[in-house]
Amino acid sequence: MRPKVIVTAYAHPLLRKRLESYGFDVDEEYSIDYAGLMNIIGEYSGMIVTTRLKIDKAILDKAVSLKWIGRLGSGMELIDVNYASSLGIKCVASPEGNRNAVAEHALGILLSLMHKISLANEQVKQFVWLRDENRGTELKGKKVGIIGYGNTGSRFAHLLSVFDVSVLVYDKYKTGFSEGCVQEVSLDEIMNHADVISFHVPLTAETHYFASQSFFKKCKKSPYFLNLSRGKVVNTIDLMEALDEGLICGAGLDVLENENIKSFGSSDRAMLTNLTQRPNVIITPHIGGYSYEALEKMADVVLEKLDLPPRD
Repeated sequence: MRPKVIVTAYAHPLLRKRLESYGFDVDEEYSIDYAGLMNIIGEYSGMIVTTRLKIDKAILDKAVSLKWIGRLGSGMELIDVNYASSLGIKCVASPEGNRNAVAEHALGILLSLMHKISLANEQVKQFVWLRDENRGTELKGKKVGIIGYGNTGSRFAHLLSVFDVSVLVYDKYKTGFSEGCVQEVSLDEIMNHADVISFHVPLTAETHYFASQSFFKKCKKSPYFLNLSRGKVVNTIDLMEALDEGLICGAGLDVLENENIKSFGSSDRAMLTNLTQRPNVIITPHIGGYSYEALEKMADVVLEKLDLPPRD
């Protein structure tokens, strides 16, 4: 009997083709929920996941045949990696696959905020033609603060290098990366001097609500604020208050604390309505790393890291 792999979210066809060439039967279950996965996970030797399902101890205890988990994208917060490793289950992610897509998305949101592109476009759709009111601010000469210098943070810095900016980077766990326009600095230096602050960190106990009231109050220059990491890195209520108080001049978000809009209660709905009605806020539905090119690259990186031997 051939070993089986379950793919729980849409992936590039390359993934299935190569898995089958390695001797696996591949089941694509894009809409499977947690309970459904719990019922069938025992059948599978491998699993491909994204950000939709939590792979916790209960799931892993049922995964009696599981040898590996491949994560399309970055961030392993939904997978109990330590427990999986204790069971001999290999876990890999593919942040290299979508880092350029996320970085380009961050740059697009930033330029749209600074030059009021999205706002002006919506006004023109309503036959409103405002020029002075939509005067933009140039990125050139600004100080851009990046928090987290991993795959997406470093790629964002690379894209920024052609804009004649100073890139101030804080990473608690990395040192010695100052080069060209990139300066390794303290967190205080970013909050004191940055015209733009962009988050590129994993979600951990340490980064949960990293951007909260105390953080925003320390921002001296009312910067543009970007979050393309995880929604719970930012306290949404505190973000709205920071916008109200002018502690930040605008926000670009590709992630929310709760991204399951179908599950929204009144408070979630009120917060999203509050944000989307602001002219200085842009929100996209966690699509930063979802380019066509990234889809293929993530599949390639996962398979390379899994290093699965071809089967006869």
